[in-house]
Amino acid sequence: MEYLLIIISAVFVNNIVLAKFLGVCPFIGVSKKVETALGMTGAVMFVMVIATIVTYLIQKYVLEVYGIQFMQTITFILVIASLVQLVEIILKKVSPALFQALGIFLPLITTNCAVLGVAILAAGNKGFGLIESVVFAVANAIGFGLALIIFAGLREHLDLVNVPKGMKGVPIAFVVAGLLAMAFMGFTGIA
Repeated sequence: MEYLLIIISAVFVNNIVLAKFLGVCPFIGVSKKVETALGMTGAVMFVMVIATIVTYLIQKYVLEVYGIQFMQTITFILVIASLVQLVEIILKKVSPALFQALGIFLPLITTNCAVLGVAILAAGNKGFGLIESVVFAVANAIGFGLALIIFAGLREHLDLVNVPKGMKGVPIAFVVAGLLAMAFMGFTGIA
């Protein structure tokens, strides 16, 4: 039951993009087509889960043991950047087709603050063990992907309708993003 609460909370109620406003740059930048949103979702999910596992272990068995928690942010950034590089190297050798399909998405994950935010939130939550942290990371990745894919679908639909000239492009994207955030805020009242 506890895992279900973590999942529902992370995906709907406290969505990493729409409630915490982390990962807004890729949310706006990669949401013009559903296909690219799906690619970004897969890449973010993989890196977010692996980064959360590694950073959780570093937090509990290195930073806290030696009393150097002040190094958390820089350590986590280095871990995420290293993981992204490692994933790129492995994908290039193991699956060149997948590497080509993900293209620019992998390097962009290094600068995605949602990945860093989830790692810090998971490691800093004293009530979370490793399993709960992994569930939290998977749920946040699903929440990020859900918001990104819905937003991409809405933006594709906007290309088919008449939008006033002054609202085309980024202005209407922000309006739609705000409405989507408000729709997700409706889940807050369900609890």
